Amino acid sequence: MDINNPKKEDEAIILDYLSLGYVKPDMTSFRGNAVAQAIGTQRFNLLELSPKKGEDLEILEKVYIGAGKREKISTVKRKLNLDDLTATSRIEIDFAIKEIIESQEEKYVKFFNEAGPISTRLHKLELIPGIGKKHREELLKARNDKPFESFEDIKTRVPLLTDPVGMLVNRVKLELDNTKVKRGKNKYYLFTQIPSKNHGKKRHPNNRNRKYKQR
Repeated sequence: MDINNPKKEDEAIILDYLSLGYVKPDMTSFRGNAVAQAIGTQRFNLLELSPKKGEDLEILEKVYIGAGKREKISTVKRKLNLDDLTATSRIEIDFAIKEIIESQEEKYVKFFNEAGPISTRLHKLELIPGIGKKHREELLKARNDKPFESFEDIKTRVPLLTDPVGMLVNRVKLELDNTKVKRGKNKYYLFTQIPSKNHGKKRHPNNRNRKYKQR
């Protein structure tokens, strides 16, 4: 599915805010510069942000990071991997993804209404964790009768799908996890940005602040 999301993000949700910067491995000192970790609201890009001087950020706060004037963010510094996230970010990411999906309900319900086969053996619906062939058949039958109007409508008409939002959250996290080689159903990208060839590889220390070029 191409959900028509741009490569760059205009808004992001804060996962963690470190007013004194990252703690060094020995936990004895700080780097000194405030930094935030965030997730984009369109392609779920994981990003490192520099807030403007004097601006504090709240966890799960939505901030503008696109072109033009930004109220709170000075720089979008770089893209992050899932294993770059702080302990707090790892806790908050599920809530943030859920909030993003629920706030764009029409877009993600459209996925359930329009998702088609990838091959003769695999359907896009089956890429969602928890949806097997039986679930797919029930979904297709229900949507052929009438397109789904909401997540609640999906749950009502397809009782096997008790938590469609949670299933989507799990799929997004699976796509963001680049710590394992992706094969089979896991190699497809439905909702997140397809990573570049170098993204996910160990970075040289001098490249840690590689800019994330925002339009």
